[in-house]
Amino acid sequence: MKNEFDSHFVLAVFEKIRSHGKHQDDAYTLEGVKAYTDFDGYTLFIEDASVKLSFGFHNQYHFDYEKAEQMEQFEKKLRHIDASYA
Repeated sequence: MKNEFDSHFVLAVFEKIRSHGKHQDDAYTLEGVKAYTDFDGYTLFIEDASVKLSFGFHNQYHFDYEKAEQMEQFEKKLRHIDASYA
């Protein structure tokens, strides 16, 4: 699987998690997906139990996961959040 997300998609999902999710300990959680920033707000993190996405300056991003199936499930969760919340 090719790990490419449009920067607008990542930012939209992050904002939807922030707007509709539960706030706890400087992070927001929605449907099992957690979103937060680093101390200065330049790097965003979106993660579930198996995959971590860090998205930063100049739209650079990095995924951390062990199996392709985990990434596929993570992408499905993000697309579901994007489609389900206005």
